[in-house]
This record gives sequence, C-alpha cells and structure tokens, in this order.
Amino acid sequence: MDKVKRPVFQKPKADDFFMKLHREVEQTVLSNDFYHRKSIVKAFFLLFAYLGIYACILLFGSNTFVLYLLYVLLGFTTIMLFINSFHDAAHGALFKNPKHNKAFMYVLELYGTNSWLWHKRHIGLHHPLPNVPDWDIDIKQSDIIRIFPTSPLLDIHKYQHIYMWFIYPLYTLNWLYIRDFKDFFGFKDNYIKQVTKIPTVEIYKLFGAKIFNLAYMLIIPILVLPQAWYVIFGAWIAYHFSASAVAVIALVSTHVDENATFPIAPEDGKMPTTWAEHQMIVTKDFSADSSIANFIYGGFTHHVAHHLFPAVAHTYYPKITPIIRKYAEEYQLPYTCYPFTHAVRSHFRLLKNCGRSENILKHGEL
Repeated sequence: MDKVKRPVFQKPKADDFFMKLHREVEQTVLSNDFYHRKSIVKAFFLLFAYLGIYACILLFGSNTFVLYLLYVLLGFTTIMLFINSFHDAAHGALFKNPKHNKAFMYVLELYGTNSWLWHKRHIGLHHPLPNVPDWDIDIKQSDIIRIFPTSPLLDIHKYQHIYMWFIYPLYTLNWLYIRDFKDFFGFKDNYIKQVTKIPTVEIYKLFGAKIFNLAYMLIIPILVLPQAWYVIFGAWIAYHFSASAVAVIALVSTHVDENATFPIAPEDGKMPTTWAEHQMIVTKDFSADSSIANFIYGGFTHHVAHHLFPAVAHTYYPKITPIIRKYAEEYQLPYTCYPFTHAVRSHFRLLKNCGRSENILKHGEL
C-alpha cells in the first residue's frame, strides 16, 4: 500500500469559537474535582460487577435460564465497562496518573482483544479524522457495508439496510475473531500500518488475550458446570449478542446517521475547516438529557463534548454540553441531539440511501 498524505486542518483564527469554549469550560466545569472522582467510583463499580457476574455464572449456572441470563448481563456489563471506563482510561481521562490509565486499559485484554491496537485505531485515526473516508477506520470496516459515499457500490449493498440487522448482532465476534487479525496481519487498506509499526510483543499479547478469554468464558464453565457443552456455548453466543446490541447503538448513533457528512481529504491533505469545526460538523449526541442513557453510555451520549474534550472524564460532559450548545448557536455551527431510537432508524436510512447510486451532496465536496 502506497504512503498517502495525512490530512491536516486549518489553524484557528483569533476569534475561534473553541478557544472561548475551552476557556469557559476550564473555568466553570473542570475546576470541580467531584466529577472526576465520580468516574473512578463508577469504573470500579462496573469492573467488580463484571467479575461478580462471572463468579455467579460458575456458582449458579447449573440452571439453564439463570446461566443464559447471567451471560446476557455479562455482555451488557462488558460494553458498559468498555464505553464508560476503559474508554476514559484510553484517553488518559480516568486517572490523573498515566500509569494507572495504562493499567486499567488491560480490561480489553480481559475481553480477548488488544488495547494497544484499539488505542492506535481510535486515538490515532478516529479522533483526529472522524468521518474522513479511508482514515476513520472505526467507521469503515469491510466491503459488506457501504457507509462512505466514496466506497465502491456493490450490488449487495442495495440490501444492506436489511441484512445488517442480522450482522450487527455479531459485532463483537467479528471484532475479536476477524477485525483484530485483519488489523494485525492484513495489508489491504491497512491504515494502522500507515501510521505505526506493530511491535512483535503485541502479537503475542493478542493471542494470549484470546486464549485467556476463551479459557475463562467457555472452557472453565464447561469443566465446572453440569451443563452440556453446547448449552454453555449457546450462552456464550447470547453473551456476544447482548454485548453487540449495546455496542452498536452507541456506534451508529454518533457519526453515521442519514444526514452525516463525510468530508473528503484533498490531494494536498489540507482540510477546509479547523479541527474543532470538523468535530462539530461530523459528530452528534443522542439521548443526552436521559440520566439512564448517560449512565449506560458515558461519553457517547454527549459525544460532541467527548470529541472536543477527549482527555476529560465522561462524567463532566453533561455540564459541558450546554456550553457547547451556546457557542454552536452563537457561531452558527451545527449541533444535533437525537433520541437513540431516532438515531438508530436514521442509521438504517443511511444504509438504504448508500445502497443506491451515489449522492454527491453527501461527499463534503460542495
């Protein structure tokens, strides 16, 4: 794969909205340490909930209904711990000590994947360049789905708004057993290898994490519980369905609705907006006024705040979002917040539209 020029944004002007926004947030919100402590308490609550539910599987999993219920709850808790606490740690926002953040990121190895790789994907490519075709690989995963208007249009895509209902429940299985290996060993459109060299030790850690995860999630319950192996295997699949359902709601509700913009990077790499303006244009909130949604989805419900302040714990975001709304109105910048049900429906309308002939208005060229 040939080297390509990494896109860069315009420098902010003296009256840039983000400078004023950042100053006000620093003075009125971030000075309160209560919200930082709250995120730490939440992190350990979710971690112990994960470990506690797993222990209950081994203790009470002899009843099939209880076994399946616990695996489903474990899947739900898996994504909550990931979205709320691991995500904050990966951005250096959970603890003030970087070493503690790095240690907490090994939660992802507990799940059977690789925290180093995820950090490179998410911090190195998604956050700097969200919704930019080819560069934002958190959005573009495979040819099965067409989201970017610049991607090749295949005959199968006319049905993607139908068949993705059946593929999305496999999201975490795809992540663990397909996407990780494509990122580590694949060459086609591998932008990870464009920006960094993968250390050999991370390959060993990847395989070690997967073996460890399968051992405690499948093999130990099969050895300990009186259930047939296929019953436990079915519960493990239910775990992945549960985790995938929670994860996909967050993923499709923040960047990829029917009105999403996908700005194409010019050949010289110079983007037409500042970094902060770009974040406002391509990012959306969902169910931001719901305390339940905020507890479950952390920095994803207030996703605009997260993209503008990625190094800030998600527990601050409900206080930051009203300030963002104020400056968005003053500077006539877009700010959108949908109920999650609307956001999910809108995503599937996007899939339906992208399964047809291209619409140049969605390219960000005009």
